[in-house]
Amino acid sequence: MNKPLRIIVWGALAVLGAAALGGIALNRGESINALWFVVAAACVYLIAYRFYCGWIAARVLTLDATRATPAERLNNGRDFVPTHRWIVFGHHFAAIAGAGPLVGPTLAAQFGYLPGTMWLLVGAVLGGCVQDMLIMFFSTRRDGRSLGQMARDELGRIGGSAALIGTLTIAIILIAVLGLVVVKAMTHSAWSTFTVFATIPIAIIVGIYLRVLRPGRVLEGTALGVALLLFAVVAGRWVDANPVWHQWFDLSGEALAGFVIVYGLVAAILPVWLLLAPRDYLSTFIKLGTVFLLAIAICVLSPEVKMPALTRFIDGTGPIFSGKLFPFLFITLACGAVSGFHSLVASGTTPKLIARETDIPLVGYGSMALESFVGVMALVAACVLDPGVYFAINTAAGVVGADPQTAVATITSWGFPVTAEQMHALAAQMGEQTLFARTGGAPSLAVGMASIFGSAFGQGLLAMWYHFAIMFEAIFILTTLDAGTRVARFIMQDVMGALWTPLGRTSWYPSVVLASGLVVAGWGYFLYIGVIDPNGGINILWPLFGIANQLLAAIALAVATAILVRTGRLKYAWVSGVPLAWLVIVTTTAAWQKIVSDDPKIGLFAAAQDLATKLATGALPPDRAASAPQLIFNQQLDGWLTAFFLALVWIIVIDMARSCALHLSGRRAAVSSESPRVPTQLA
Repeated sequence: MNKPLRIIVWGALAVLGAAALGGIALNRGESINALWFVVAAACVYLIAYRFYCGWIAARVLTLDATRATPAERLNNGRDFVPTHRWIVFGHHFAAIAGAGPLVGPTLAAQFGYLPGTMWLLVGAVLGGCVQDMLIMFFSTRRDGRSLGQMARDELGRIGGSAALIGTLTIAIILIAVLGLVVVKAMTHSAWSTFTVFATIPIAIIVGIYLRVLRPGRVLEGTALGVALLLFAVVAGRWVDANPVWHQWFDLSGEALAGFVIVYGLVAAILPVWLLLAPRDYLSTFIKLGTVFLLAIAICVLSPEVKMPALTRFIDGTGPIFSGKLFPFLFITLACGAVSGFHSLVASGTTPKLIARETDIPLVGYGSMALESFVGVMALVAACVLDPGVYFAINTAAGVVGADPQTAVATITSWGFPVTAEQMHALAAQMGEQTLFARTGGAPSLAVGMASIFGSAFGQGLLAMWYHFAIMFEAIFILTTLDAGTRVARFIMQDVMGALWTPLGRTSWYPSVVLASGLVVAGWGYFLYIGVIDPNGGINILWPLFGIANQLLAAIALAVATAILVRTGRLKYAWVSGVPLAWLVIVTTTAAWQKIVSDDPKIGLFAAAQDLATKLATGALPPDRAASAPQLIFNQQLDGWLTAFFLALVWIIVIDMARSCALHLSGRRAAVSSESPRVPTQLA
């Protein structure tokens, strides 16, 4: 494309994107068409990728296509394998795209559509995409070292040790919440439970087919897997209609939590080719296909967004989660804008597959931009619902009342009309017994997606679309859950190896089983906390999830900033330093409020004290009184964990600043941890 034509095309995209953003931001008092959200997001991501990402690649990182990557130099056919850029893109996207871009925007819709949309776009292109790309590049230049290993190299013993401990404990919290979202989506839904259960043997069948029966026949394995997944959605209806089978799959939250815990343990121990790899591969098709199908449906249907731009709950009185717009919007959206979890993948398996450094912008920046687009689609799907329906699905029975009439009266009093008859009819259309108090974000997102798909492609299949959406969400999340468990297992083995060297051998089976058991026991406990919480679990765990995730992102950006300074790129340190400063401000504010606030709806210790007082005075009903002691302990535990995470991050940030100051003053010579440059031999 010649230069004048390029200027015209990019100029037109800039004008179109500005018009779409202006329409979203300035619209007041009238409903707005959802098509503008798709247009605005597409323009922002394309322009940011072409110009900001291109500038970082050329000026800040100076990517070298002639330099051999670890995948080439250390190629062992197992962990280090030079892989085509689009296959690496699919792998990386499948590994990073979990609950965050689906659930976070759905929950944040309680503030209205405007704040979430703006942060998803701005946060991703200036923060999340940058973090992923920088960490992936620095890991690639350092033989695929993990974030914890790079922290030890760049921050010193204190900061590095804090980063290693923080990474492990934060990962455990993140995995627990991923499991909670899956459990909430399947609780007492036989159709959903059967469909999700079926994805596990399907992945194993595909793994055996490609490994044993028909090695190398990737297209055949793909066709088999996708066909079986779609059949599982259809078969779920038959299971739900059969009285005997329905009983088998109509499970409580506690039973489903047990299933998720066992699944996580098995997935971490089994050979990667048998379950993890085929699930990742299949999930990429389902994820990308569904996201683009949803975007096409929105373009075809052009539904009206019914949620207002801002709701009354920006003052911190939200029923889904408590806290004001600042800082809780930013920790609620989490992965859709900036995700610390991504840094574990960007410094884990992906750098070992990068064939050329010039593939890093596509894989690092591009994958995160696509995940942010998923977040925008999730926000739209939540906001096209009637607000009353949205709050009826997402608000816990402990907040609005267990009785449908009481619940709808409470929600209507907030200014969002809804009726019990409306909710019962909607549940029947979706093939569910009830949609009241289906907290966790996943059910309401599935209802929104089904409504859009049904209106665009056929209303007669609403129940099928709903359960397809549930399967889509579960695959999204379980892929990240099992990959996260495996990554956490590696970190745990690093820690155990310091105590006894054989325990640090990642392939030694006793170490594999022990480390996996410890990791799963850790996140399994927090999953159980969420399941038994009478307020729905998300209210207590999602803010902790968001804080932990953003603190992990702060750790990654602190490491990136230290590397930029220590490698002579001080004038570019703002690229990671600005998002680092913002995350530190946001997470410190949020964590401080969760620790010291005397409002029981916000402060963790205040909530524990309030519950203890009610228990002592006999103000709790018998069922809540029985679980109150454990809930009190859990609230206090979450409070201390929040304080612990916050202290770790400040230790890391201060150590990073000290390390950079010593280097700039000349009191500490920079010792490069980069691997020596070797010319590539790849054609």
